[in-house]
Amino acid sequence: MAQPHLAPGEIGSVLPLGDKLAQTPSHALLKAPQLEVMRLVLLAGRTLPGHQVAGEITLQCLEGAIDFRFGTELRRMRAGDFLHLPGGVAHELVGVEDASLLLTVCLVPPQAPPG
Repeated sequence: MAQPHLAPGEIGSVLPLGDKLAQTPSHALLKAPQLEVMRLVLLAGRTLPGHQVAGEITLQCLEGAIDFRFGTELRRMRAGDFLHLPGGVAHELVGVEDASLLLTVCLVPPQAPPG
């Protein structure tokens, strides 16, 4: 069952999931016209395959560890680590330890045709 998005002004928790991590699915906390915020759960050995999004992203590791790959770069993220990536950059995530992450995506509105 999908979890509902947070309503404006509603408080949600992004505390570490601890022993509930493996049973918690990834889910969107909110989706607004220009912003999406998700809690990603990535278990050890699992991969979020290479992809890219049009807008900028930020990623904060809340618990566990992942490898974040983009271009020829590799960054190991652990609890408390934060990174930013410009839009349009292909990237991939690999679970090193069971992990949960806070992902924000700047949604780029479609460009109107000129004229």
